[in-house]
Order: sequence, then structure tokens, then C-alpha cells
Amino acid sequence: MDTTELLRRAAGLVPDDARSGAGFGAADVHDCLRQDDWEFALDILEDFGGVRWQTVEYWELLEEAARQLFLHRKVAWCQWRGWETRHGIIRADLRLVAPEAGGRRTPVPGEGQLRPMWALGRSVAGGRGDLHVARIWVEFAPALEPGGQGSVRLAPLVPPNWRHLAPGDSITMHERSPVAGTATITEVQQPRPASARRRK
Repeated sequence: MDTTELLRRAAGLVPDDARSGAGFGAADVHDCLRQDDWEFALDILEDFGGVRWQTVEYWELLEEAARQLFLHRKVAWCQWRGWETRHGIIRADLRLVAPEAGGRRTPVPGEGQLRPMWALGRSVAGGRGDLHVARIWVEFAPALEPGGQGSVRLAPLVPPNWRHLAPGDSITMHERSPVAGTATITEVQQPRPASARRRK
């Protein structure tokens, strides 16, 4: 399947009343495709927020289109969004501990490579924090600099262990002792049932 057809099929899955973050809809995608502007069409399609109507198929179509266009960060982003479609969205504001205070001395890479441990505010036997692994996607930047602060998305290794979190909750990031950062949850969207994520 060529890039145009991949993007056309993805546009066909967009509800008529859906709008991207910039206010575009499926009709604008079709306009781009008539002009062979595949990258802008992809930009529109990946800019629809949430997980309420997207399907796994939708993100797989966009992932393959990005791969054909050699847009490697977009390939990774579409894979990430496909994961969120299955498991839900967790966004947070992460503040890293400064290097001089014992924090990491290298940037947090932006595309989900880093998999630190997180204390979710619960205790286990012996009084130690309950630690869970989650990957980090840095939003709006290619990386988060040492001691920096920014918006991130989290992909837990075991999503059900994170279901209790809500906006305003605070969790801590751990790579080694001491704490590497503190994150405040800003958004949580639970996944739809598996049957609802399939194409109708």
C-alpha cells in the first residue's frame, strides 16, 4: 500500500466532527493528498488528541506512512500512540533534580528510550515505596535537559498498577538513590474496552 492510500484510509477513520489541535479535519487531509503533500497530511492526522475514537489500525496506518516517508521520530510517535490506544494516556509535568543535587547529568531522551522506576505513593511491606517501570516520552522537545522541567507522557510496563492515579497526584522518578525527579500528573485517560478499539 502506498503512502497516499495509507493516509486516505486513516482519514476515513476520522469522525466528521473531529478536529486536530490546529483545527483541521479529515477534509483538510484529503486536500493535502490531492496536492501530494503527504507530510502535512500526516501532521494533521497525528495531531488529533485523546484515545476516544482512534483505533490501533489508525495508528498502524500512520506508522507505516511515516516509515515510507523516512520520518523516524514520527514512526516512534505513532507506535507510542498505538500503545496509548491500547493502554490509556498518562501525562505529567516532570521536574528533574539538578546535577549538583545528585540528579542525572545527561538529558532524558525524548522518544521513549528511558525506562526509570517510579514510586506511585503507595507503600509495601517493610515501609519501602512500591516501584514500577514506565518509559518516558518528552513532549514539545527532543529531550529534557539535566535539572530541567517539562511535559512528558508515561508508558507503564504494567498499566493496571497505575490506574489509581489522577491529575494532581505526585510520583517520584528513580534511577538510583537519591530521587531523580518529581512528576505531577496532569492528565489520565483510561483505555476503552478492546471491542470498542476495533474498527467498526
